[in-house]
Amino acid sequence: MTGQTRADRHTRHDIYGLLCPGRAVFELLANKWTGLAITALEDGPRRFGELRRKLEGVSPKVLTRTLRRLEENGLVRRTVYAEVPPRVEYELTELGRGALAPLAHLRTWIRANTGRFAAAESLTGE
Repeated sequence: MTGQTRADRHTRHDIYGLLCPGRAVFELLANKWTGLAITALEDGPRRFGELRRKLEGVSPKVLTRTLRRLEENGLVRRTVYAEVPPRVEYELTELGRGALAPLAHLRTWIRANTGRFAAAESLTGE
């Protein structure tokens, strides 16, 4: 019987492996504000203020951090226009648009099961 080393799990891109680079991507995409920001950009570029109004409850600090992480990971493109005052827009890259389909499936599943979560919670008394 052969054991599996951490290096083996890393090279096979095993999401459960500590060193798997996919783990960081999973963590990024599993974040509430990341998924909401990506889907808010589905219809095209938006300015920061538009995104903040669309994503009810997000603080400017959290939205800024989320957009930076998305940009750093190649999911969002930030464009600064040389105008007075400066105009900044955020839009999905091709990679970011690729995340829309799985997020749409997740939204569909959530909509179909939201009532079940509430029912389960009432049964457990929490």
